[in-house]
Amino acid sequence: MAVYKRAYRRYDGPLTGRWTRFMVLPRYAWRRLYQQRLVLLLTMAAFVWPLLCAGFVYLTNHVELLQGLDPEFRAFIQVNGRFFSIFMYVQGACAVFLAALAGPGLVAPDLANNALPLYFSRPLTRWSYALARLTVIVGMLSVVTWVPGLLLFGLQVGLAGGWWFLANWTLGVAVVAGFLLWLLVLGLVAMASSAYVKWRVVAGAVSLAFFFILTGVSQMINGVFRVTWGYVLDPAWAVNRVWRALLGLDPLDGPGALSSIVALAVFVLLLVLVIERKLRPVEVVR
Repeated sequence: MAVYKRAYRRYDGPLTGRWTRFMVLPRYAWRRLYQQRLVLLLTMAAFVWPLLCAGFVYLTNHVELLQGLDPEFRAFIQVNGRFFSIFMYVQGACAVFLAALAGPGLVAPDLANNALPLYFSRPLTRWSYALARLTVIVGMLSVVTWVPGLLLFGLQVGLAGGWWFLANWTLGVAVVAGFLLWLLVLGLVAMASSAYVKWRVVAGAVSLAFFFILTGVSQMINGVFRVTWGYVLDPAWAVNRVWRALLGLDPLDGPGALSSIVALAVFVLLLVLVIERKLRPVEVVR
């Protein structure tokens, strides 16, 4: 048959499983991320605080070690919602810096090297690609956030007994749900920064500046107009407000948990639209 008579034919042979195809990108991306020494060192440093919290949990469940302390102080150091909120604040801050360090390498190299047409010529959609990249950052940050938080919760249950679990099982749910919400925001911010800035250092700076700038804007609005609703423009404050509601702590002075969830949903939608705008195999330049 002559070459000019050969027409395009879509591949109709066997395919690997959908889940197998999906996990190709995260598997190689995780391997590449942990080959970076700075990412590995920061990940290891992020385990210092969970280890200290584990020591605190052990200490509070052994009364004989606290005999010489003031009774009021002994009543203060308890594993409750306040304890898990402090743990989440510290680990959430570590996750911000880790996402800023590892996030810029998610999408920027593919855009800089025009690799998207190569990806999308395979049985991989744009949404699958975006979800795979999001899985990379969320999976990496999970190792230092909700996973150690759940281990601390399990340690407390093992030391305190089943009665403590029945009375405080909502704390474990709050830790996992609160961290997953924060990781979703961090992952989308890292992906958006990586999609629009090709230089990794600048993309990491943009990812950090996103939170600091919005915090400053919210504080300025509250100071100028003498209101508190400006806090909804700060995703870190909004997530903190949701955390306190999940952990059963006293609310902060400002919008409620429902308003914070709505504000976070708007942030997530805007970030998804920003990422969708860049993840295209071809771009028409006029």
